[in-house]
Order: sequence, then structure tokens, then C-alpha cells
Amino acid sequence: MKKSTNALLNAPYAVWAAIFVVVPLFIVLIYAFTDGEGNFSFANILALKDYWYNFLLSLLYSLIATVITLLIAYPFAYALSKTAEKTQRIQMMLVMLPMWMNLLIRTYSWMNILDKNGVINQILTAMHLPTGEFLGTPGAVIFGMVYNYLPYMILPIYTVMAKMDPALIEAARDLGCNGFNVWRRLVLPLSMPGVISGITMVFVPSVSTFYISQKLGNGKIMLIGDTIERQMQMLNNYNLGAALSLVLMILILVSMFIMNRFADKNGEGGMIV
Repeated sequence: MKKSTNALLNAPYAVWAAIFVVVPLFIVLIYAFTDGEGNFSFANILALKDYWYNFLLSLLYSLIATVITLLIAYPFAYALSKTAEKTQRIQMMLVMLPMWMNLLIRTYSWMNILDKNGVINQILTAMHLPTGEFLGTPGAVIFGMVYNYLPYMILPIYTVMAKMDPALIEAARDLGCNGFNVWRRLVLPLSMPGVISGITMVFVPSVSTFYISQKLGNGKIMLIGDTIERQMQMLNNYNLGAALSLVLMILILVSMFIMNRFADKNGEGGMIV
């Protein structure tokens, strides 16, 4: 009876997963291994060698953005977890406030700020300082990734740190640990599930993004997401676009598998999938 009840409760999720996950993946697989006339072909797979640079650039930018996001989010989450409960609620609302706007609007706003005649250059001009070209640079694209995905790093780390028992830290200090050793031996290991979740939540959208690089890169930087979007929208080459998407999905699954392996060593709280 219990098994039947569980199966009935899981049925909507299974149907949802089949329609919106399994079927689209199967369609991508079919397109990746067929040509424009629907015939089986390895041509799209063989053509992937021409786009290795786009894959490499996407991985590099997303790794840099993830590291920068972690370096900003970790101390912020730690400091936030030590404040009063009312202060935590206010600061978390401020962290989430930009997420209430669409990613496209946030990115387009920064496009105007970083533009040649944007706010930053206007301030520099008013201060009689030399202006600069910000759009179309790797720094602008990485900054866009960090800005848009920073809350996804802060939230899981803060959630784990906020649940830490203060008595553990007090006990460590009573046993002679200084501040650094308390962090290294206690806080860091206990916060690793949140760190791993945050890394995955930032790395996955960063490596597959196309709008951020398209706008803040000013059309000069082609990540793999931009390449897929170009094949699909501009060239109507759905087969090659599907092959590129297939490889990107494999890279994402591999990264999530690696993160889950690390999560297994640090407790179930860090499991991603």
C-alpha cells in the first residue's frame, strides 16, 4: 500500500521529467546525429573540433567568475551568519533585491553604465581622469557573471553557516584553537556542502550563458552559449547547434558529478543531484 501511494505521489514528477527533460534531451540527441535532411550523420560531431576555442574560453571565464564569486560570497556569508537575526533578514533581502529584476534588464543596465558614454566614463571625465573602454572586454563579461550569479553563491553558504552550532566554536576556542584554526578545522569543513552547492549553482549558468557575453562583450567575445545561439537563431543550423549543446550538457553533467563526489565526502547536505 505504501509503495502504491509513493508511486502515485511521484507520478506527476515523473511525467513532468519525461516531458520537459527526457524528451528534449532525446530531440537534441537526434538532431546532433542527423543532417539537415534527417539522415544519420557524424558530420556535426566531427565539426565540433572547429569550436574548441569557444569551449575553452567558456570554461576559463566561468571558472574565473566562480572563483571571484566564492572569494566575495564566503566572507560575506560568514559575517552575515554572525549578525543579529533582524540584521540577517534585512541583508538577505538586499542580496535578493536585484534578483527581483529580470537578468536581461540587469545586464542591459550594466551595458549602459559601462558604455563609452556611460556613467563610469562620465564620472572619470568630470574628475579630469582618462576614460576607458569597458564593454567588449573579458573583464566586463566576467564582471557580468559575478554580478548576476553572486546571490546563488551567498545563499547556500549562508544557509549552512547559519545552522552551525555556536557551541562547537566555543568548545574549539576552549580547547586552545585561535581564530584561524577555528576557521580551518571547524568552520571550513562544516561549510563545504554550501560551498560545493554554490560553486555548482554559479559555474553551470556561467559556462552556458550567452546574453551576458553578448551584451557586455559587445559582440567581440564568443562563448559557447553565443555560438549555439548563433547556429540556432541566425544560421538555422539546428543540427550543429544540437551537437554543441550535447557536448555542453556533457561538460555540465561531468562538473556536477565531480561536485557531488566532493559533496559525498562532506555530508549529504551538499548533494546537488
